[in-house]
Amino acid sequence: MPLLTRLYSPDAFGVMSVFTSIITVLTVISCLRYEYAIMLPESNEEAGNLLIGSILISILVALLTIPVIRFWGPALTQLLNVPELNPYLWLIPPAIFLGGISVGHPALNYWTTRGKHFEWLAISQVLGEIATTGYQLIAGLVGLGTGENLILGNVAGGSVVSTIMLAVKIVKADGKQLVGSFKWRNMLQSFKRHYKFPLFDTWAALVNTLSLQIPTFFLATYFNASVTGYYALGNGLLRLPMNMIGLSISQVFYQRATEAKSKGTLASVVEKTYSYLVKIGMFPLLIMTIIGKDLFMIVLGPQWSEAGVYTQILSVFTFFVFISSPLSNIFRLLEKQEYSLLINILIITTRIISLIVGGLLKSARIGLLFYSSSGILVFGYLSISTMRISGVPLKRIFGILFNNFLYFLLPGGLLLALSILGLNSWLLISLAILILFVYFFFVIKKDPGILSFIMRIFPFLKLKRGSYPE
Repeated sequence: MPLLTRLYSPDAFGVMSVFTSIITVLTVISCLRYEYAIMLPESNEEAGNLLIGSILISILVALLTIPVIRFWGPALTQLLNVPELNPYLWLIPPAIFLGGISVGHPALNYWTTRGKHFEWLAISQVLGEIATTGYQLIAGLVGLGTGENLILGNVAGGSVVSTIMLAVKIVKADGKQLVGSFKWRNMLQSFKRHYKFPLFDTWAALVNTLSLQIPTFFLATYFNASVTGYYALGNGLLRLPMNMIGLSISQVFYQRATEAKSKGTLASVVEKTYSYLVKIGMFPLLIMTIIGKDLFMIVLGPQWSEAGVYTQILSVFTFFVFISSPLSNIFRLLEKQEYSLLINILIITTRIISLIVGGLLKSARIGLLFYSSSGILVFGYLSISTMRISGVPLKRIFGILFNNFLYFLLPGGLLLALSILGLNSWLLISLAILILFVYFFFVIKKDPGILSFIMRIFPFLKLKRGSYPE
């Protein structure tokens, strides 16, 4: 990323972020959320029918977007103030299909999760990132540092590589079983059995995803591509490790919670996962609220200092998203998708209001400050709701948060004081890294289970295995 920010301008990142936001919004409904139902049936035959059905729906949705893009695509790019996207609108249908089957939380991923092949998922994510970044670096180094090449790197690099890798693994391991057990009538019966996924979860996911992408759309419309690029890079880098960890946790947690529900131990699994999420996410994200601007200026270049300010504004909000998103699978597991829909309507409403205020005041910072504050309240409520519906007492929820915040008070206060006094940025960041190292060393020493937890998420790390808690 330090190389990319010196090869591509904020405008280029802004153009890419608008394209990515469009794809993300459309991809979330590409399987009508039936991919989440793959985890639920007891028989692999029914799950296999849901997998094939999800892929067929994804193909249909991608085909339906072709006439929409053909006739209304240019008007959309004009509205969003990014006419540079027009030559690349044709990439939207294939990107939607790829997103529906293997990028994010799609069909192939959940079939793989059902089989507990978590290493396949981890490796596909890593290979996808290598392909994406590799293409973007090569294009930038040969003087083609445009938003278009950032887009091509994401679609042709990451999405295609991840999809091929997972598809090959699944075909080799389960291809005969999937083809042999597929029946149209059984697939339709499975669709009917899990009707709440398209009826409620699709709309909840669409509203939630649209609300996540709203800052990109509003910043592009109210301001310009540079401001959008600052937000895209700052928010993207802030979320990248959290999303990668959170996605892996989400997939493992969904599988574990499905088993725990049948055993009557759901509350215990949810509480332990919540505790580890807080331990992993709170401390580093609170650190980012102090050093964000300094970190971005040194690592990415002085021209990206504004992106660092945005990360400072968004860090606490990102923490609450990090701890609540994996646990929100509880709504699907307990088939209470209507609650998820209502919460997501609340999320998008507060975000739109916040960003409109920022646009009217002609201040991106104020808009993001309101956006972040409303997000903290709503996602805080979401995390509490998922814990309570799982049977975890309210006292335990706040106790975990408070105890972990105490760890941050002294070192965080020291960093903040030194930052206010104008300590050299290099020294400030070096001290922050040392503090983080000491914190995680202390946490792992005190609770070795957290290292086992990480190993269950990323088994390809091949660390020395101990006794992994179930």
